[in-house]
Amino acid sequence: MNDIRFDIGSLHAAYASGMSVTAVIETVFQRIAEADDPGIFIHLASKAEMLAEAEALGGFDPVAKPLWGVPFAVKDNIDVAGMPTTAACAEYAYLPAKDATVVARLRAAGALVVGKTNLDQFATGLVGVRTPWPIPKNAIDPKLVPGGSSSGSAVATARGIVSFALGTDTAGSGRIPAGLNNIVGLKPTVGALSAAGVVPACRTLDCVSVFALTVDDAYGVFRAAAAKDDADPYSRSIAAPSLGPRPPVLSVGVPAKTDREFFGDAAMQAGFETALRTLEQLGCRLIEIPFGDFYATANLLYEGAWVAERYAAIADFMEASEAAMHPVTRTIIGGARKLSAAEAFNGLYALQAYKARLAPVIASVDLFCVPTAPTHYTIGAVLADPIVTNSRLGTYTNFVNLLDMCGIAVPTGKRDDGLPMSVTLLAAAGKDALTASLAGELHATSGLGLGATGWAMPANVAKTPDFDDETIELVVVGAHLSGMPLNGQLCALGARLSRAARTVASYQLYALAGQSVPKPGLVRVADGSGKSIDIEVWRLSADAFGRFVAAIPPPLGIGTIELDDGTSAKGFLVETAGLAQAIDISAYGGWRSFIAKAGGERQRPEADST
Repeated sequence: MNDIRFDIGSLHAAYASGMSVTAVIETVFQRIAEADDPGIFIHLASKAEMLAEAEALGGFDPVAKPLWGVPFAVKDNIDVAGMPTTAACAEYAYLPAKDATVVARLRAAGALVVGKTNLDQFATGLVGVRTPWPIPKNAIDPKLVPGGSSSGSAVATARGIVSFALGTDTAGSGRIPAGLNNIVGLKPTVGALSAAGVVPACRTLDCVSVFALTVDDAYGVFRAAAAKDDADPYSRSIAAPSLGPRPPVLSVGVPAKTDREFFGDAAMQAGFETALRTLEQLGCRLIEIPFGDFYATANLLYEGAWVAERYAAIADFMEASEAAMHPVTRTIIGGARKLSAAEAFNGLYALQAYKARLAPVIASVDLFCVPTAPTHYTIGAVLADPIVTNSRLGTYTNFVNLLDMCGIAVPTGKRDDGLPMSVTLLAAAGKDALTASLAGELHATSGLGLGATGWAMPANVAKTPDFDDETIELVVVGAHLSGMPLNGQLCALGARLSRAARTVASYQLYALAGQSVPKPGLVRVADGSGKSIDIEVWRLSADAFGRFVAAIPPPLGIGTIELDDGTSAKGFLVETAGLAQAIDISAYGGWRSFIAKAGGERQRPEADST
């Protein structure tokens, strides 16, 4: 029984083959006993409660209930009806009458709550040791901190006790524990998952996060839970499309070498450089970005406005029962009493200035890659210096919600000393699917097992995205290809890559002269007398397609292009008049190949001077 895999694909395959949900529930409790770690859970459901909930699901139906029979854990600052919410402070505890919105949605999708997990008290910390309960044991190396604040959720997932777990993330609490326990931590766009029924840390920045053993599982849970919720004033509608093929070429911003911080941890530095080489092998274009302003933004999180916001969240309790709080938590949040409203506004002004300065930087690349954590710390080191160690762990996480970015922490291998190596992919709000698509590929190349379970990575299955039937296909051949200078125009309109393909052998491709941004022109010739040209097919809504076409400058236009898979779609063609002084580059087979092999050098001088 204990060999049942809990990654969702394997679990559902076992259900489809006749395994009972009773066997899964028995396995959950067996694994809790084997873990022998009283620090993971603060409250557990009874076996009888879980069996009754499973019975109510009816027969196995993963279409109607995509999380049918999947066990999950909930960080104990998120409400589960009938289970106490403590936020890791027994004196604060209350018994909620209903589930938090995100828990309700996951239960409606068929998932089964196992229990409430330990955390850094009031979700204040990245270390996982600021709790009056026992400290959860890091699943990979018990000498290390488990990471916080969502410590119990990460450890429960890494040990295979549950298939996934909910955390929260204000400063990195959904990413740091994932990185330290060899699992995936998805921190969605703020507001994508409702925070109704969540004890706030910083209400304007908080988001519910997902820990899972694989990227597919984390993203599938995100899709099941994402929705606008009127009960949460910070909730918003964020697209959660199915995962499909990512653009073949992505520009990835990385901290400039001189700005990288590892605090003397050479193994983490080497592991990050290895991960960057893997990204290059996957076809990503790395672009070094000065990171000083990102670090300065991160420093704001524990100053002024956001410390005051933490105090505002529990002010009544703190004034009445401050002695009940963990000493470190009390010191951090209590510092807000010395702050003035003017200082809070100064923090908001500073953040707005950094947002304005960094907006074009964030928009200049498809996404970013940073270390999840700059170093590993032992429990002893953190207890000896709780503030500095915690601050250092947030080096690459604290700025993310302040700048309205989404992210996903993903294991990439082992460091030279055998400890976990993880990076986090970050992007602008709403790009959750893009970061997950690349993270899945990065995880698949790592050769790692899942968490601390010993289970091998599941087979990689090609993904076919489900598109709205009302979207329109658009063939692009040049500057709008992924990784090319004008691709951002497509992405800004919400376009999604459908597939890479080739035309039938009835086209010629020219490098056009006189273009401010180098562009090719595609021309239809007699059937079979031309070349097959590499293209990409993107999909847009009808409204976005119309706006895009209206902005196309001459000599380019839109016509019907035939593809070698037997389909056709609208795409870029060039007027004959636009071929003056153009160069036939058909032999290269596509614009990307021409740029890579010829560097555009065969374009005439006048094309480069405009």
